[in-house]
Amino acid sequence: MSSRPGLPGSSAEDRPFTRAMRADGRPATLDDYVAAGGYEGLRRAVAELKPPEVTSLVTESGLRGRGGAGYSTGRKWSTMPLGPDAPRPKYIVCNADEMEPGSFKDRFLMERNPHLLLEGMLLAGFATEADEGYVFLRAQYDASYAALQGAIGEARERGYLGEDILGSGFSFDIELHTSIGRYICGEASAMLNALESQRPNPRARPPHMTGAGLFSRPTVVNNVESYMAVPAIVRHGVDWWKGLSITDEGGTKIFGVAGRVANPGCFELPMGVPMRELIEVHAGGMLPGYALRAVSPGGASTSLVGAHEIDVPLGFATMGEVHSRLGTGTLVILDDQTCPVGMTLNMMQFFAQESCGWCTPCREGLQWMAALLEDIEYGRGRPGDLEVLAEGTWFMESDKCFCDLAPGATQPLESALRLFPEEFARHIADGGCPYRRHSSDAPAAEAPAAEAPVLEGTT
Repeated sequence: MSSRPGLPGSSAEDRPFTRAMRADGRPATLDDYVAAGGYEGLRRAVAELKPPEVTSLVTESGLRGRGGAGYSTGRKWSTMPLGPDAPRPKYIVCNADEMEPGSFKDRFLMERNPHLLLEGMLLAGFATEADEGYVFLRAQYDASYAALQGAIGEARERGYLGEDILGSGFSFDIELHTSIGRYICGEASAMLNALESQRPNPRARPPHMTGAGLFSRPTVVNNVESYMAVPAIVRHGVDWWKGLSITDEGGTKIFGVAGRVANPGCFELPMGVPMRELIEVHAGGMLPGYALRAVSPGGASTSLVGAHEIDVPLGFATMGEVHSRLGTGTLVILDDQTCPVGMTLNMMQFFAQESCGWCTPCREGLQWMAALLEDIEYGRGRPGDLEVLAEGTWFMESDKCFCDLAPGATQPLESALRLFPEEFARHIADGGCPYRRHSSDAPAAEAPAAEAPVLEGTT
């Protein structure tokens, strides 16, 4: 068996995200979690470390946000004011809305290992001397809600949440907040507005959230997987965490694969695992009758990577080599029987619908670009439309928009125009999508149902 972290046959300790998960797919109980070393990081922190030392460990580990932005987690925590003169209360918020199309890793982490999220938020609360935590959860995630609610009840009963945790004098509690869900809530300040029952529009900066966040108090916001990485770092140390990775970015990560592959699902693997290995080995390769054309490597708001470039290591730094981003690390497969123009149109329609309407480029531009793509897909395209679309992606750059929704929305379009110019030109020349006209020629095989994707490396 392979000894690579995250694979069957490696030590359970080398799989920090999945080591406590049950084989039957049910949420790990507190006893399951403690038996797998759970809450040992919290015990070490409150007994041996001071709050800034916990932040230093996270910073030295190289942990970067796993929700898509990739910002240094420890650096963010280090800007939280500490000491008796700091404004109170202070908050820790977990953004568990997960509205990125193609992403599903956080949902399965919460459903299978909810105590790991609680311990990560507790450690963040200890490191920043915060008073209370909130999980901003997408309302449709019923199973995640049930798992987290059960875990919170267990943790309170056993003294891991509430007053004087483990007799240390540190007090901290966590509340669940369910939201109807909008894509804009992936932007942290818009999510805080929604948590305050306001319209979810992004906020102007400065001030930054660690200065004035939730209810205008100092606040740290991180993603589910970001918090879940922290307990192992505190328990085992920086050198151990870095040793799990193929690159210098440290640790393992939950990668996902969706599309016409043999084994779609989630996989805990080292940071830096080659994209080709993820697709061809762990996801089992393409289904019979289909060939790989391109990959959206981090959800729908990342640039497509051509099939000839998939030897790239999956990491925050390395993905720039193929003009893309790691994003959430959940791969969406584009096969040779799926129209790249139609796939891009689907993405653009979603982003146009999810715009909060706060700035003109996003509110007007995404609707306009989606309409132009629809014309091309359905046979109403005209010569010159492709040049207009390419110019439109330039107008959506970050310095022209209030937040990163519109710039992220146009990345799949920009990359599709670059990778598949002949497909777009063919749509215009032939009067619409050839895949729609010849859909009966597609292979009969379909991707298997994936109600419970395989989570490789579970115990």
